[in-house]
Amino acid sequence: MSFCRGKFFDCFNPLIEYVRTWTAISLLCLVVTWSFPAQAASRIDPQLEQQVLQIIREHPDAIIESVQTYQQQQQQKVKQEQQGFLQDLKTNPQTVIGESPTTGSTKSKTLLIEFSDFQCPYCDEAHKILKGFLAKYPDKIRLVYKNLPLTSIHAEALPAATAAWAAHQQGKFWEYHDALFTNQKQLGQALYLDIAKKLNLDLGKFKRDLTLASSAIKKDIQLAEKLAVSGTPFFVINSPTVSGVVQLADIESILTGAK
Repeated sequence: MSFCRGKFFDCFNPLIEYVRTWTAISLLCLVVTWSFPAQAASRIDPQLEQQVLQIIREHPDAIIESVQTYQQQQQQKVKQEQQGFLQDLKTNPQTVIGESPTTGSTKSKTLLIEFSDFQCPYCDEAHKILKGFLAKYPDKIRLVYKNLPLTSIHAEALPAATAAWAAHQQGKFWEYHDALFTNQKQLGQALYLDIAKKLNLDLGKFKRDLTLASSAIKKDIQLAEKLAVSGTPFFVINSPTVSGVVQLADIESILTGAK
């Protein structure tokens, strides 16, 4: 299955890395002016500035090495975050779940974390497949929903996530979640209120909760960024046999092997 990818989830092939490295070098040429307070910037000696820039031009290898070292440090940091997340998932799953909506068996040994976007068409496909898994294996899986609205490409992703969070405060997240995906092409304020009415939500509370959702959604987004989530839908599983990032196509085979 494919997935939606926002601007900060672009793939990094060698050509892009090459271009970005040289872009970094160009940006570093501005280090002289960036390194001084605004009041002092106008007093920088032009001759000194040219000397610094000349040194950078004559020793690009040192700049490239610095950029590469930084990239390696960032990759190592992501790896450590991922390892810590998986460890928490194994030993203290409730810290990962937090206040996120869950469905399925609370006694299941298989915990599936889903990062999703209500406006992502691939998330809609995944939603249908996951519903089938939950119906077919009711005692073998517990699904946890994490928000990852790709706002750079989906204008309604964040408003939809906000509305679903408000519904969650009244115990109707999954019903609201299903309705959003069923009506994905009609996402908008009129739909959000209409679904709330159809689910008999307290509309006053629903509207108030819409203003309180941002911190919870931001927390999910920050977790996704720490884990370098590559797009939506994105799955992490912890089962008796597998722990880590998993493709949707492999989930059923994992469930059939779960005890």
